[in-house]
Amino acid sequence: MKKTTLVIMAAGIGSRFGKGIKQLEPVGPNGEIIMDYSIHDALEAGFNKVVFIIRKDLEKDFKEVIGDRISKLTEVEYAFQELDALPEGFEKPEGRTKPWGTGQAVLSCKGIVKEPFAVINADDYYGKEPFVKLHEYLVQDHPTEGIMPISMAGFVLKNTLSDNGGVTRGICVLDEEGNLSGVNETKNIVKTKEGAAVLAEDGTRIPLDADSNVSMNMWGLQPEFIDTLESGFVEFLSAQKEGDVKGEYLLPVYIDELLHQGRAQVKVLPTTAEWFGVTYQEDKASVVQAFRKLIDEGVYSEKLYE
Repeated sequence: MKKTTLVIMAAGIGSRFGKGIKQLEPVGPNGEIIMDYSIHDALEAGFNKVVFIIRKDLEKDFKEVIGDRISKLTEVEYAFQELDALPEGFEKPEGRTKPWGTGQAVLSCKGIVKEPFAVINADDYYGKEPFVKLHEYLVQDHPTEGIMPISMAGFVLKNTLSDNGGVTRGICVLDEEGNLSGVNETKNIVKTKEGAAVLAEDGTRIPLDADSNVSMNMWGLQPEFIDTLESGFVEFLSAQKEGDVKGEYLLPVYIDELLHQGRAQVKVLPTTAEWFGVTYQEDKASVVQAFRKLIDEGVYSEKLYE
């Protein structure tokens, strides 16, 4: 069986969530967290290794809450996203307190991930179908010489919104063959009776196509992507203005750059799966209810790993 890895980005601080580490909040009937369900679905789809990207200071808690349990089911490794993990010649700007974004997160897997891999967020539930589609695509041969084959789960916008506030989504533009031709990063998207809209600063609502495909940071990547990401990080840091302590090296932004440079092809794998996650503290109750419903419908067992 071809080796494939699930990479889970869990180093975020979760500032909007309030107190506590949102990635470690229990949502299942036996203390399961969202990652438990993602890992369960990934292993079921054929992935056979898990890499957690965390902060070093979370390691003890993280292993107690989930890492040690998952290591009994499959191979587990850890990558650490740290503020001062910068290329030679660069230093952390004074006043910088947050990591450098999802691009740096995946870059922290260099030397650890050497096989095709999927990347997901720790605090998002994606459903079973996207893992199956990503895995099937990752294990295929892609003879596109000089062009990096990338895949992305394409969710329906209306299936990815929160009841408790605005969200940011990458709205996708697709060509006739289902490949990505661009991503429009759109902030403050809210649910409406009609479907979805952007809530402007003056309170007006600008309607959106609720059936648009959006990126939820669920990517299928090849190991050589990490080397490309490394050179891209140098370019990103070199372009930062002096004193900027908030700039982020973001995975979708960098992939979009590769796309427009003709260095990558991104296959969008459409899914009707319903996303949910804990963006706001108020989301937790609805997420707990959603997992209860999935268990009652037989999608998951009451005890997940039995």
